[in-house]
Amino acid sequence: MKKALITGITGQDGSYLAELLLTKGYEVHGIIRRASSFNTSRINHLYSDPHIHGTRLFLHYGDLADSSQMTKLLYELRPDEIYNLGAQSHVRVSFDIPEYTGDVTGLSTVRLLEAIRESGLTQDVRFYQASSSEMFGKVHEVPQSETTPFHPRSPYGCAKVFAYWLTANYREAYNLHASNGILFNHESPRRGETFVTRKITRAATRIKMGLQNELFLGNLDAQRDWGYAKEYVEVMWLMLQQDKAGDYVCATGETHTIRAFCEECFGLLDLDWQKYVKYDERYERPSEVDLLIGDPSKLKKQIGWESKVKFKELVRIMTEADLELARRELAYQNLGDVSDGNLTPP
Repeated sequence: MKKALITGITGQDGSYLAELLLTKGYEVHGIIRRASSFNTSRINHLYSDPHIHGTRLFLHYGDLADSSQMTKLLYELRPDEIYNLGAQSHVRVSFDIPEYTGDVTGLSTVRLLEAIRESGLTQDVRFYQASSSEMFGKVHEVPQSETTPFHPRSPYGCAKVFAYWLTANYREAYNLHASNGILFNHESPRRGETFVTRKITRAATRIKMGLQNELFLGNLDAQRDWGYAKEYVEVMWLMLQQDKAGDYVCATGETHTIRAFCEECFGLLDLDWQKYVKYDERYERPSEVDLLIGDPSKLKKQIGWESKVKFKELVRIMTEADLELARRELAYQNLGDVSDGNLTPP
């Protein structure tokens, strides 16, 4: 039985990856931060089937800012694969907390790579680093591939570039099987509600159910290559199954504006988005990334993977999931079970 360690297991990607690895027979370990409230909602369902999941999923308290804990954990677990998905991943927020973003998103990768060396796992473990299309920033070519120069436009993007090159450096210096997955924007019903796609689907469905009146957004002209997170985690796993480590762009090869996302989402609900979406300059970034579109040809050629869920299908999946959530919220509200806008168990 293979053993995997996932940082960021309670996030969107971490939860989908944990599901995938468990179905493949892995023993899965995840690092979670201690909080005063429960923060495992995305993975709680994995304990519901003890024959498949519950007995092979283990959570450990830790923090990516604590290098000694990382080293201790690797000494104890000695995993076959490590997936570094943990980060402060909100680009707009990274402008407000750049030092913290640099520490958790950038330096945490150094801590993990050094923990691998300290625990003597360099030749035994395979390491995946979650890199980002935000590293391309002010793009130098369209579409962006593995050879496109980086020009990050946010503290988050800068931290990801640092982590990317550290991963490549440890691969070259210590012969570590370390790979970078340069994933373009990937979304799902598990996306955090402060990210623009989920913010749109959540608001539109709540508007449809009479729970909300309007939605405030920033730049509607930004173009992104949006894929389905549940599909993209398979790429992470496939990269670590290759004989040789490498760096790969994972994308759909299509780009759409935030305006188009609004049009598609509200249209599915028979609503005119222009009646409800308002502009708020507070959501503008100090420096914007105008256009991202990935070239996944290397991934398709060398690993044989390509995305199946495209833009319209992705928006539909997210909208239908949030519509069901809005219906539940309305039902709970009518029963008096909603307090301060938060769903409570029936």
